[in-house]
Amino acid sequence: MRQQLLHTPEGVRDRYREECEKKLTLQDNLHCVLRRYGYRDIETPTFEYFDVFGREIGTTPSKDLYKFFDREGNTLVLRPDITPSVSRAFAKYFAEEELAVRLCYVGNTFINNSSYQGRLKETTQLGAELIGDDSVDADAEIVAMVVETLLAAGLKEFQISVGHAEFFKSLLDETELLDEEKEELHALIANKNYFGAEELLSTLKVREQLKEALISLPQLFGTVNVLDRAEALAGSNEKALSCVRRLRRLYQILRSYGCEAYISFDLGMMNSYGYYTGVIFRGYTFGTGDEIVKGGRYDQLLQHFGKEAPSIGFVVVIDQLLTALSRQKIDVELKQENTMILYRPSVREQAIALAKYYRELEKNVELTLQKDGKSEEEYIEAAKKNQIRRVVLVEEDGKAVMEDLVSGMKKMGTLEALMEEER
Repeated sequence: MRQQLLHTPEGVRDRYREECEKKLTLQDNLHCVLRRYGYRDIETPTFEYFDVFGREIGTTPSKDLYKFFDREGNTLVLRPDITPSVSRAFAKYFAEEELAVRLCYVGNTFINNSSYQGRLKETTQLGAELIGDDSVDADAEIVAMVVETLLAAGLKEFQISVGHAEFFKSLLDETELLDEEKEELHALIANKNYFGAEELLSTLKVREQLKEALISLPQLFGTVNVLDRAEALAGSNEKALSCVRRLRRLYQILRSYGCEAYISFDLGMMNSYGYYTGVIFRGYTFGTGDEIVKGGRYDQLLQHFGKEAPSIGFVVVIDQLLTALSRQKIDVELKQENTMILYRPSVREQAIALAKYYRELEKNVELTLQKDGKSEEEYIEAAKKNQIRRVVLVEEDGKAVMEDLVSGMKKMGTLEALMEEER
Protein backbone atom coordinates (compact mmCIF):
# COMPACT_ATOMS: atom_id res chain seq x y z
CA MET A 1 0.00 0.00 0.00
CA ARG A 2 2.83 2.39 0.91
CA GLN A 3 4.55 1.66 -2.40
CA GLN A 4 1.31 2.31 -4.29
CA LEU A 5 1.06 5.78 -2.75
CA LEU A 6 4.28 6.76 -4.52
CA HIS A 7 2.71 6.37 -7.96
CA THR A 8 0.51 8.87 -9.80
CA PRO A 9 -2.80 7.89 -11.44
CA GLU A 10 -2.73 6.95 -15.11
CA GLY A 11 -2.45 9.95 -17.42
CA VAL A 12 -0.75 12.36 -15.00
CA ARG A 13 2.89 12.71 -13.98
CA ASP A 14 5.35 14.53 -11.76
CA ARG A 15 7.94 17.01 -13.02
CA TYR A 16 10.86 17.94 -10.80
CA ARG A 17 14.29 19.54 -10.72
CA GLU A 18 15.68 20.39 -14.15
CA GLU A 19 12.65 19.18 -16.10
CA CYS A 20 10.29 21.30 -14.01
CA GLU A 21 12.58 24.31 -14.24
CA LYS A 22 12.71 23.97 -18.02
CA LYS A 23 8.95 23.85 -18.24
CA LEU A 24 8.54 26.97 -16.11
CA THR A 25 11.32 28.76 -18.02
CA LEU A 26 9.64 27.89 -21.33
CA GLN A 27 6.31 29.21 -20.07
CA ASP A 28 7.97 32.46 -18.98
CA ASN A 29 9.65 32.88 -22.38
CA LEU A 30 6.37 32.37 -24.24
CA HIS A 31 4.44 34.54 -21.82
CA CYS A 32 6.84 37.42 -22.57
CA VAL A 33 5.80 37.26 -26.23
CA LEU A 34 2.12 37.58 -25.32
CA ARG A 35 2.84 40.52 -23.05
CA ARG A 36 4.81 42.27 -25.79
CA TYR A 37 1.69 42.12 -27.96
CA GLY A 38 -0.26 43.91 -25.23
CA TYR A 39 -2.10 40.92 -23.74
CA ARG A 40 -3.10 41.12 -20.06
CA ASP A 41 -3.30 38.14 -17.73
CA ILE A 42 -6.51 36.50 -16.59
CA GLU A 43 -6.94 33.54 -14.23
CA THR A 44 -10.09 31.42 -14.18
CA PRO A 45 -11.06 28.54 -11.84
CA THR A 46 -9.77 25.01 -12.39
CA PHE A 47 -13.36 23.74 -12.16
CA GLU A 48 -16.61 25.29 -13.34
CA TYR A 49 -20.30 24.46 -13.65
CA PHE A 50 -20.97 21.72 -16.19
CA ASP A 51 -22.98 24.06 -18.42
CA VAL A 52 -19.88 26.16 -19.18
CA PHE A 53 -18.65 23.18 -21.20
CA GLY A 54 -21.99 21.64 -22.13
CA ARG A 55 -22.88 20.12 -25.48
CA GLU A 56 -24.43 23.31 -26.86
CA ILE A 57 -21.13 25.14 -26.23
CA GLY A 58 -19.39 22.76 -28.63
CA THR A 59 -16.39 21.81 -26.52
CA THR A 60 -15.27 18.41 -25.13
CA PRO A 61 -17.78 15.50 -25.17
CA SER A 62 -19.39 14.82 -21.79
CA LYS A 63 -17.89 11.33 -21.54
CA ASP A 64 -14.38 12.86 -21.60
CA LEU A 65 -15.04 15.29 -18.73
CA TYR A 66 -14.07 14.79 -15.11
CA LYS A 67 -17.39 15.42 -13.35
CA PHE A 68 -18.24 15.72 -9.66
CA PHE A 69 -20.82 17.39 -7.40
CA ASP A 70 -20.77 20.19 -4.85
CA ARG A 71 -22.75 20.16 -1.58
CA GLU A 72 -25.83 21.59 -3.27
CA GLY A 73 -25.85 18.85 -5.92
CA ASN A 74 -24.61 21.04 -8.79
CA THR A 75 -22.58 19.20 -11.43
CA LEU A 76 -19.06 20.58 -11.68
CA VAL A 77 -16.27 19.69 -14.11
CA LEU A 78 -12.51 20.10 -14.23
CA ARG A 79 -11.97 22.41 -17.18
CA PRO A 80 -11.07 20.58 -20.40
CA ASP A 81 -10.54 23.83 -22.29
CA ILE A 82 -9.80 27.36 -21.04
CA THR A 83 -11.43 29.39 -23.83
CA PRO A 84 -15.05 28.90 -22.59
CA SER A 85 -13.92 29.90 -19.08
CA VAL A 86 -12.32 33.10 -20.39
CA SER A 87 -15.47 33.78 -22.44
CA ARG A 88 -17.64 33.40 -19.34
CA ALA A 89 -15.37 35.72 -17.35
CA PHE A 90 -15.31 38.28 -20.17
CA ALA A 91 -19.13 38.33 -20.36
CA LYS A 92 -19.25 38.94 -16.61
CA TYR A 93 -16.50 41.50 -16.09
CA PHE A 94 -16.12 43.21 -19.49
CA ALA A 95 -19.78 43.51 -20.49
CA GLU A 96 -19.53 47.26 -21.07
CA GLU A 97 -16.29 47.17 -23.08
CA GLU A 98 -16.60 48.61 -26.57
CA LEU A 99 -12.98 48.25 -27.72
CA ALA A 100 -11.16 44.97 -28.27
CA VAL A 101 -9.76 43.26 -25.16
CA ARG A 102 -6.57 41.16 -25.17
CA LEU A 103 -6.30 38.45 -22.53
CA CYS A 104 -3.69 35.74 -21.91
CA TYR A 105 -3.31 32.88 -19.44
CA VAL A 106 -1.45 29.76 -18.34
CA GLY A 107 -3.33 26.88 -16.78
CA ASN A 108 -3.90 23.14 -16.65
CA THR A 109 -6.71 21.36 -18.48
CA PHE A 110 -8.15 17.91 -17.82
CA ILE A 111 -9.54 15.45 -20.37
CA ASN A 112 -10.33 11.84 -19.49
CA ASN A 113 -8.82 10.27 -22.62
CA SER A 114 -8.96 6.54 -23.20
CA SER A 115 -5.86 4.88 -21.76
CA TYR A 116 -4.86 3.25 -25.05
CA GLN A 117 -4.26 6.67 -26.61
CA GLY A 118 -1.18 7.17 -24.44
CA ARG A 119 -1.94 10.86 -23.89
CA LEU A 120 -1.64 12.86 -20.71
CA LYS A 121 -4.98 13.56 -19.06
CA GLU A 122 -3.67 16.73 -17.44
CA THR A 123 -1.88 19.17 -19.73
CA THR A 124 -0.66 22.75 -19.39
CA GLN A 125 -1.88 25.31 -21.90
CA LEU A 126 -0.62 28.82 -22.51
CA GLY A 127 -2.97 30.89 -24.57
CA ALA A 128 -4.32 34.24 -25.70
CA GLU A 129 -7.76 35.53 -26.68
CA LEU A 130 -8.49 38.66 -28.73
CA ILE A 131 -12.11 39.51 -27.96
CA GLY A 132 -14.25 42.14 -29.68
CA ASP A 133 -12.55 42.34 -33.09
CA ASP A 134 -13.97 40.58 -36.15
CA SER A 135 -11.36 41.85 -38.63
CA VAL A 136 -8.90 39.81 -40.65
CA ASP A 137 -6.22 41.98 -39.00
CA ALA A 138 -7.14 40.34 -35.70
CA ASP A 139 -6.80 36.92 -37.35
CA ALA A 140 -3.34 37.91 -38.60
CA GLU A 141 -2.22 39.23 -35.22
CA ILE A 142 -3.09 35.95 -33.54
CA VAL A 143 -1.40 33.78 -36.20
CA ALA A 144 1.69 36.02 -36.23
CA MET A 145 1.86 35.80 -32.45
CA VAL A 146 1.71 32.00 -32.70
CA VAL A 147 4.72 32.04 -35.05
CA GLU A 148 6.69 34.37 -32.77
CA THR A 149 5.79 32.25 -29.75
CA LEU A 150 7.16 29.07 -31.33
CA LEU A 151 10.31 30.88 -32.45
CA ALA A 152 10.77 32.09 -28.86
CA ALA A 153 10.56 28.45 -27.74
CA GLY A 154 13.60 27.69 -29.90
CA LEU A 155 11.84 25.87 -32.74
CA LYS A 156 13.23 26.44 -36.22
CA GLU A 157 11.16 24.00 -38.27
CA PHE A 158 7.40 24.10 -37.80
CA GLN A 159 4.30 24.80 -39.83
CA ILE A 160 1.07 26.59 -39.01
CA SER A 161 -1.69 24.98 -41.06
CA VAL A 162 -4.60 27.38 -41.64
CA GLY A 163 -8.13 26.54 -42.72
CA HIS A 164 -11.64 27.92 -42.41
CA ALA A 165 -14.39 26.29 -40.37
CA GLU A 166 -17.14 27.47 -42.73
CA PHE A 167 -15.63 26.25 -46.03
CA PHE A 168 -16.67 22.60 -45.66
CA LYS A 169 -19.93 23.56 -43.97
CA SER A 170 -20.90 25.88 -46.84
CA LEU A 171 -20.34 23.08 -49.38
CA LEU A 172 -22.23 20.61 -47.21
CA ASP A 173 -25.18 23.01 -46.97
CA GLU A 174 -25.61 22.73 -50.74
CA THR A 175 -26.30 19.02 -50.46
CA GLU A 176 -29.49 17.44 -49.24
CA LEU A 177 -27.79 14.76 -47.20
CA LEU A 178 -29.24 13.34 -44.01
CA ASP A 179 -27.58 14.32 -40.72
CA GLU A 180 -25.97 10.90 -40.27
CA GLU A 181 -24.59 11.04 -43.83
CA LYS A 182 -23.13 14.48 -43.15
CA GLU A 183 -21.50 13.23 -39.96
CA GLU A 184 -19.97 10.24 -41.74
CA LEU A 185 -18.61 12.43 -44.53
CA HIS A 186 -17.28 14.90 -41.95
CA ALA A 187 -15.35 12.11 -40.20
CA LEU A 188 -13.87 10.76 -43.46
CA ILE A 189 -12.66 14.17 -44.60
CA ALA A 190 -11.31 15.05 -41.14
CA ASN A 191 -9.19 11.87 -41.31
CA LYS A 192 -8.00 12.69 -44.84
CA ASN A 193 -9.68 9.49 -46.08
CA TYR A 194 -9.93 10.35 -49.78
CA PHE A 195 -11.06 6.91 -50.90
CA GLY A 196 -13.65 6.59 -48.14
CA ALA A 197 -15.14 10.00 -48.96
CA GLU A 198 -15.26 9.14 -52.68
CA GLU A 199 -16.92 5.79 -52.00
CA LEU A 200 -19.56 7.34 -49.74
CA LEU A 201 -20.36 10.16 -52.17
CA SER A 202 -20.72 7.70 -55.03
CA THR A 203 -23.73 6.23 -53.22
CA LEU A 204 -25.38 9.60 -52.52
CA LYS A 205 -27.36 11.99 -54.70
CA VAL A 206 -24.98 14.94 -55.02
CA ARG A 207 -24.41 16.92 -58.22
CA GLU A 208 -21.06 16.26 -59.89
CA GLN A 209 -19.37 19.64 -59.35
CA LEU A 210 -20.24 19.61 -55.67
CA LYS A 211 -19.21 15.98 -55.39
CA GLU A 212 -15.81 16.82 -56.91
CA ALA A 213 -15.36 19.67 -54.44
CA LEU A 214 -16.17 17.45 -51.45
CA ILE A 215 -13.97 14.58 -52.67
CA SER A 216 -11.08 17.02 -53.23
CA LEU A 217 -11.20 18.47 -49.71
CA PRO A 218 -8.73 15.99 -48.17
CA GLN A 219 -6.21 17.03 -50.82
CA LEU A 220 -6.71 20.79 -50.51
CA PHE A 221 -3.62 21.50 -48.47
CA GLY A 222 -0.28 23.08 -49.25
CA THR A 223 1.09 26.54 -50.07
CA VAL A 224 -0.97 29.63 -50.77
CA ASN A 225 -1.48 28.35 -54.32
CA VAL A 226 -3.97 25.80 -53.00
CA LEU A 227 -6.41 28.69 -52.56
CA ASP A 228 -6.69 28.94 -56.35
CA ARG A 229 -7.86 25.33 -56.49
CA ALA A 230 -10.27 25.91 -53.58
CA GLU A 231 -11.75 28.93 -55.32
CA ALA A 232 -12.33 26.95 -58.52
CA LEU A 233 -14.01 24.11 -56.63
CA ALA A 234 -16.25 26.52 -54.71
CA GLY A 235 -17.90 27.47 -58.00
CA SER A 236 -20.81 29.83 -57.37
CA ASN A 237 -21.04 29.06 -53.64
CA GLU A 238 -20.68 32.59 -52.25
CA LYS A 239 -20.08 31.48 -48.66
CA ALA A 240 -17.24 29.18 -49.71
CA LEU A 241 -15.75 31.91 -51.92
CA SER A 242 -15.94 34.33 -49.00
CA CYS A 243 -13.88 31.89 -46.91
CA VAL A 244 -11.20 31.72 -49.60
CA ARG A 245 -11.10 35.51 -49.93
CA ARG A 246 -10.64 35.83 -46.17
CA LEU A 247 -7.70 33.43 -46.25
CA ARG A 248 -6.12 35.37 -49.12
CA ARG A 249 -6.34 38.64 -47.16
CA LEU A 250 -4.96 36.90 -44.11
CA TYR A 251 -1.94 35.69 -46.05
CA GLN A 252 -1.22 39.18 -47.40
CA ILE A 253 -1.20 40.64 -43.90
CA LEU A 254 0.98 37.79 -42.61
CA ARG A 255 3.51 38.72 -45.29
CA SER A 256 3.72 42.14 -43.64
CA TYR A 257 4.54 40.38 -40.38
CA GLY A 258 7.26 38.44 -42.24
CA CYS A 259 6.05 35.03 -41.12
CA GLU A 260 4.60 33.64 -44.38
CA ALA A 261 7.34 30.98 -44.58
CA TYR A 262 5.69 29.16 -41.66
CA ILE A 263 2.16 29.26 -43.10
CA SER A 264 0.38 26.58 -45.14
CA PHE A 265 -3.30 26.11 -45.92
CA ASP A 266 -5.66 23.18 -45.40
CA LEU A 267 -9.23 23.62 -46.63
CA GLY A 268 -10.07 20.13 -45.47
CA MET A 269 -9.24 20.98 -41.85
CA MET A 270 -12.13 20.19 -39.55
CA ASN A 271 -12.75 22.25 -36.43
CA SER A 272 -11.89 20.26 -33.32
CA TYR A 273 -14.31 22.31 -31.23
CA GLY A 274 -17.85 23.00 -32.36
CA TYR A 275 -17.68 26.67 -31.38
CA TYR A 276 -15.21 27.65 -34.14
CA THR A 277 -16.82 29.78 -36.85
CA GLY A 278 -14.07 31.20 -39.06
CA VAL A 279 -10.31 30.94 -39.52
CA ILE A 280 -8.91 27.88 -37.75
CA PHE A 281 -5.32 26.70 -37.47
CA ARG A 282 -3.01 24.11 -35.96
CA GLY A 283 0.74 24.10 -35.45
CA TYR A 284 2.93 21.06 -36.12
CA THR A 285 6.60 20.20 -35.80
CA PHE A 286 8.85 17.15 -35.68
CA GLY A 287 8.94 14.88 -32.65
CA THR A 288 5.25 14.71 -31.77
CA GLY A 289 2.25 13.40 -33.67
CA ASP A 290 -0.19 15.85 -32.10
CA GLU A 291 -0.50 19.57 -32.69
CA ILE A 292 1.58 21.83 -30.44
CA VAL A 293 -0.70 24.81 -31.14
CA LYS A 294 -4.40 25.03 -31.93
CA GLY A 295 -6.84 27.87 -32.25
CA GLY A 296 -9.33 29.78 -34.32
CA ARG A 297 -12.16 32.28 -34.52
CA TYR A 298 -15.27 31.76 -32.38
CA ASP A 299 -17.63 34.66 -33.08
CA GLN A 300 -20.71 33.15 -31.44
CA LEU A 301 -19.36 31.49 -28.29
CA LEU A 302 -19.90 34.50 -26.04
CA GLN A 303 -23.59 34.55 -26.95
CA HIS A 304 -24.01 31.55 -24.65
CA PHE A 305 -22.93 33.80 -21.79
CA GLY A 306 -25.12 36.74 -22.77
CA LYS A 307 -22.55 38.86 -24.63
CA GLU A 308 -22.17 39.51 -28.37
CA ALA A 309 -18.46 39.68 -29.18
CA PRO A 310 -16.47 38.26 -32.13
CA SER A 311 -13.30 36.58 -30.88
CA ILE A 312 -10.23 34.63 -31.91
CA GLY A 313 -7.57 32.87 -29.84
CA PHE A 314 -5.04 30.07 -29.55
CA VAL A 315 -3.33 27.81 -27.06
CA VAL A 316 0.15 26.32 -26.99
CA VAL A 317 0.10 22.80 -25.54
CA ILE A 318 3.19 23.12 -23.35
CA ASP A 319 3.62 19.38 -22.73
CA GLN A 320 3.59 18.58 -26.46
CA LEU A 321 5.98 21.44 -27.14
CA LEU A 322 8.42 20.19 -24.50
CA THR A 323 8.33 16.71 -26.05
CA ALA A 324 9.06 18.15 -29.50
CA LEU A 325 11.93 20.29 -28.20
CA SER A 326 13.46 17.30 -26.44
CA ARG A 327 13.26 15.03 -29.50
CA GLN A 328 14.72 17.76 -31.70
CA LYS A 329 17.52 18.19 -29.15
CA ILE A 330 16.63 21.86 -28.65
CA ASP A 331 17.51 22.75 -25.09
CA VAL A 332 15.57 25.18 -22.93
CA GLU A 333 18.41 27.25 -21.52
CA LEU A 334 18.36 27.51 -17.75
CA LYS A 335 20.21 30.20 -15.85
CA GLN A 336 22.51 28.66 -13.26
CA GLU A 337 22.17 31.38 -10.66
CA ASN A 338 22.02 29.68 -7.27
CA THR A 339 24.85 30.01 -4.79
CA MET A 340 25.47 27.42 -2.07
CA ILE A 341 26.95 28.83 1.14
CA LEU A 342 28.58 25.93 2.99
CA TYR A 343 29.36 26.39 6.68
CA ARG A 344 30.15 24.65 9.97
CA PRO A 345 28.24 25.46 13.20
CA SER A 346 31.17 27.55 14.45
CA VAL A 347 30.71 30.12 11.63
CA ARG A 348 26.93 30.04 11.49
CA GLU A 349 26.46 33.76 12.18
CA GLN A 350 28.89 34.82 9.46
CA ALA A 351 27.27 32.43 6.97
CA ILE A 352 23.76 33.73 7.74
CA ALA A 353 24.99 37.34 7.44
CA LEU A 354 26.51 36.54 4.01
CA ALA A 355 23.30 34.82 2.87
CA LYS A 356 21.18 37.78 3.96
CA TYR A 357 23.52 40.16 2.11
CA TYR A 358 23.30 38.14 -1.11
CA ARG A 359 19.51 37.93 -0.87
CA GLU A 360 19.28 41.70 -0.40
CA LEU A 361 21.11 41.91 -3.73
CA GLU A 362 18.37 39.63 -5.16
CA LYS A 363 20.68 36.63 -5.55
CA ASN A 364 19.48 33.07 -4.93
CA VAL A 365 21.20 31.40 -1.99
CA GLU A 366 21.09 27.90 -0.51
CA LEU A 367 22.42 28.00 3.05
CA THR A 368 23.86 24.54 3.73
CA LEU A 369 25.17 23.21 7.04
CA GLN A 370 28.11 20.86 6.47
CA LYS A 371 27.47 17.65 8.38
CA ASP A 372 30.11 15.58 10.12
CA GLY A 373 31.47 12.82 7.94
CA LYS A 374 30.72 14.62 4.67
CA SER A 375 33.55 16.27 2.76
CA GLU A 376 33.49 19.58 0.91
CA GLU A 377 34.01 17.66 -2.33
CA GLU A 378 30.78 15.73 -1.78
CA TYR A 379 28.85 18.98 -1.41
CA ILE A 380 30.47 20.42 -4.53
CA GLU A 381 29.51 17.32 -6.53
CA ALA A 382 25.93 17.59 -5.25
CA ALA A 383 25.92 21.28 -6.23
CA LYS A 384 27.03 20.44 -9.78
CA LYS A 385 24.30 17.80 -10.04
CA ASN A 386 21.67 20.38 -9.04
CA GLN A 387 22.87 23.09 -11.47
CA ILE A 388 24.18 25.36 -8.69
CA ARG A 389 26.53 27.94 -10.16
CA ARG A 390 28.93 28.49 -7.28
CA VAL A 391 29.82 27.34 -3.80
CA VAL A 392 31.08 29.62 -1.03
CA LEU A 393 32.85 27.87 1.84
CA VAL A 394 32.80 30.03 4.98
CA GLU A 395 35.96 29.43 7.05
CA GLU A 396 37.19 30.50 10.46
CA ASP A 397 38.62 33.98 11.11
CA GLY A 398 36.26 35.68 8.64
CA LYS A 399 37.69 34.04 5.54
CA ALA A 400 35.94 32.32 2.64
CA VAL A 401 36.61 30.35 -0.53
CA MET A 402 34.35 30.83 -3.54
CA GLU A 403 34.36 28.36 -6.46
CA ASP A 404 32.51 29.02 -9.71
CA LEU A 405 31.33 25.60 -10.91
CA VAL A 406 30.75 26.80 -14.48
CA SER A 407 34.09 28.50 -15.17
CA GLY A 408 36.12 26.51 -12.63
CA MET A 409 37.58 29.72 -11.16
CA LYS A 410 38.33 29.79 -7.42
CA LYS A 411 38.81 32.85 -5.19
CA MET A 412 40.00 33.10 -1.60
CA GLY A 413 39.79 36.08 0.73
CA THR A 414 37.88 37.70 3.55
CA LEU A 415 34.10 37.77 3.79
CA GLU A 416 34.23 41.59 3.66
CA ALA A 417 36.17 41.51 0.38
CA LEU A 418 33.75 38.93 -1.07
CA MET A 419 30.75 41.06 -0.11
CA GLU A 420 32.36 44.20 -1.51
CA GLU A 421 32.99 42.42 -4.83
CA GLU A 422 29.30 41.49 -5.11
CA ARG A 423 28.12 45.05 -4.59
